[in-house]
Amino acid sequence: MDNVTLKINGKEITVPKDYTVMQAADKLGIDIPRLCFLKGINETSACRLCVVDVKNMRGLKNSCTLAITDGMEVDTDTDEIHDSIVANLQLLASNHIFECWACEREHNCELLNLMRRFNVENVYGESTSYHKKERLINNTSDSIVLDSGKCILCGRCVTACNIHTGLGILDFNERGNETYVGPALFHNMEDSGCILCGKCIQACPVAAIKEKSNVDLVLDAIKDENKKVIVSPSPAIRVSLGEEFGSAIGENVEGKMYKSFEVIGFDDVVDASLGADLTIIEEGNEFINRLKNGGELPLFTSGCPGWINYIEQYEPKYLKNLSSTKSPQQIAGAIAKHYYAEKLGYNKEDVIFVTVMPCIAKKHEASRPEMEFEGIRDVDLVLTNREYAHLLKRKGVDFMKLEDAKPHGELSRYTGAAAISDVTGGVMEASLRTVSEMLEEKLTTVDFKEARGLKGIKEATYNIAGKDINIAVVNGTVSITKFFEKMKKSKKQYHFVEFMACTGGCINGGGQPIHPAKIQDEVDISLGRMKTLYEIDTTNEHRKSHTNEIVMNIYKEYLGDPNSEFAYKLLHTSYSQKKFYK
Repeated sequence: MDNVTLKINGKEITVPKDYTVMQAADKLGIDIPRLCFLKGINETSACRLCVVDVKNMRGLKNSCTLAITDGMEVDTDTDEIHDSIVANLQLLASNHIFECWACEREHNCELLNLMRRFNVENVYGESTSYHKKERLINNTSDSIVLDSGKCILCGRCVTACNIHTGLGILDFNERGNETYVGPALFHNMEDSGCILCGKCIQACPVAAIKEKSNVDLVLDAIKDENKKVIVSPSPAIRVSLGEEFGSAIGENVEGKMYKSFEVIGFDDVVDASLGADLTIIEEGNEFINRLKNGGELPLFTSGCPGWINYIEQYEPKYLKNLSSTKSPQQIAGAIAKHYYAEKLGYNKEDVIFVTVMPCIAKKHEASRPEMEFEGIRDVDLVLTNREYAHLLKRKGVDFMKLEDAKPHGELSRYTGAAAISDVTGGVMEASLRTVSEMLEEKLTTVDFKEARGLKGIKEATYNIAGKDINIAVVNGTVSITKFFEKMKKSKKQYHFVEFMACTGGCINGGGQPIHPAKIQDEVDISLGRMKTLYEIDTTNEHRKSHTNEIVMNIYKEYLGDPNSEFAYKLLHTSYSQKKFYK
């Protein structure tokens, strides 16, 4: 590719000719302010905070979309630029309700950071004569809250929804000063067709879109001396929770995570990773039964609740292909209440099961009426990764200074297969490790590398016990739609398909730590987290779910065989068509 040489603030740089001025400045280490801009998602030049002065050009130009030319001379730091940025920040701030002391985004709010950087006074927002829009809070969903009082109309959430899902759930409603972001055509989230992937939350620079918080409910449960509160972290939490406290992206903080549970006052730990091992065994046996007995194929995995929301609304005729196995979250809760609580002498009615998840759709999943056994809910409360970090901060816990600890509960032991279940392709790879050996195939390696990577649709064929098994791994809602289009036209017989609604899998779920746009532009966050989970897998003594001795003892002592009548009642469920407005 041809290069172009230009000067920015008197510094010469040579970069590819398809760069923008902002990209070139980033290469020089010059931090041009930005708010509406999110690389590959929202590049509309709407906020006009990234303006620069270009020699021989009239007026200030938006650097995020301004193409470079050879010999261009750019200035990013003049009085005119500073005054323009301050004026625009004042206008943006005027319609933003500042509740920073109680806001989940106080430590990483992009608007607040810019106001501090430019020492902006909120002159319009504090004026009683300035017209402010009416505050609308859409909190009828059990997973997500939209707050127009925080919204700065940057559009990042609207385009993120379109690009990541293709579903077009969010839009700008009303006009002028009354404009607000919400489901298109003024619908509620429940009937909008939203699958609760949370990509809009990750794109938002403030807290205009966020998860519905359960932090106070969890703290109340811990204070209740009549309750036994068990906590259950997802595999992805141990490689991302530290990011909320300044760790490197993808750093393994499992030891500190376990110590934090002790400090906060949870009574016990039942790791969702153990639930993942059980899910893999149940789902693997379900696949084998269908393969041997002429059942409906391909079998679709069922661990991702965003994907479940998708198939129920958009492809309900394929529900017969969906595995009936509950997700690791729900299985962990069911086992904790009906097996582990009894072993510990707890009254299961007094057990509060709390999960810490990388996903906001897990809140909706836990609330589904079918997610219970004998009138006892599988999961009581769900915290996202961000919520748990917020809880720790409220309690004054200096997370990164905690000493490492190990959980004392026996149900916290898990395999490497469980560790990778939060990565796209991880459920498939873990399942193949177990399915192969159950079909008496001698494995020369447990690594099914064709299932790995961040490509939207991955396919492979494996010969297992003399039969070619065609698998596919699909991540990201847009890729799910594309795969269904392909599958309907193709004559190829797929046997086993893994679906995850989020690109990269749960490691990039809607409940994960949010990084500023500049970090999202420069760093492959999913790759960093993924790398660490694979390291946990390769260093684990047991890398196959069916070699987890604790899990196999649960079958021996309580469940019977995998897919037994009792295991089916406790660990399986059913799904049905859900309709939304059209």
